Amino acid sequence: MNIDNLTIRFAKPSDIPIIFSFIKQLATYERMDEHVVGDEKSLHKELFTYKHAEVILAFIDSVPVGFALFHANFSTFQTRSNMYLEDLFVLEAYRHKRIGKSLLSFVAAIAVERACMRLDWSCLDWNQPSIDFYHTLGAQSMDEWKIFRLKDQALIDLATLKK
Repeated sequence: MNIDNLTIRFAKPSDIPIIFSFIKQLATYERMDEHVVGDEKSLHKELFTYKHAEVILAFIDSVPVGFALFHANFSTFQTRSNMYLEDLFVLEAYRHKRIGKSLLSFVAAIAVERACMRLDWSCLDWNQPSIDFYHTLGAQSMDEWKIFRLKDQALIDLATLKK
């Protein structure tokens, strides 16, 4: 396989089955299969109707081999938008061939083009191969920060809090 045969492009509505397949494979890799509760219809709506996120796809000779899903976030201290990489995934048979790096480079170029000052993402603490890879790119781990999440009933309870 030659990296010269790599093509990266923005996803189209007809790519939804490919993207959703990658999402399920990513969940398996991250040992989180039970967390995939969405479907292709809602993915289509979020990406192409509401435009809450964007996806780029990587192809080798027209075979889909990976994807990145990203969206804007906002820094109050910088008073500007930045980019958040939600997911990056490359099929196992195609890893260690610079595809992940190429996908990240593509997202970074979008961030620079849109005048973002940074690109952020999260990584599971047990995923040492990815952590090592990110460090080779010059990424810094933000160990002083903790991620918090409200979901399910806790989210509803806070949303309906009476003053």
